[in-house]
Amino acid sequence: MKIKQRFIPTAAAAIVLLALGGCAGMSSQDKNTAIGAGVGAVGGAVLSGGSGIGTVGGAAVGGIIGHEVSK
Repeated sequence: MKIKQRFIPTAAAAIVLLALGGCAGMSSQDKNTAIGAGVGAVGGAVLSGGSGIGTVGGAAVGGIIGHEVSK
């Protein structure tokens, strides 16, 4: 059990670092689109009670808004 308690935070940190490393070559507009999609996905999941359709819809709307903000 203790190994599992140490592994999960380490794995989560590694995933976050790899995801952030993937953003290194992105333009400002690409970054805003990705951030908008992430925030939209979380918002859609919260508002729809964890529904997959709500999450995907929120990600789509958030990505569009994030893309348009940087124009």
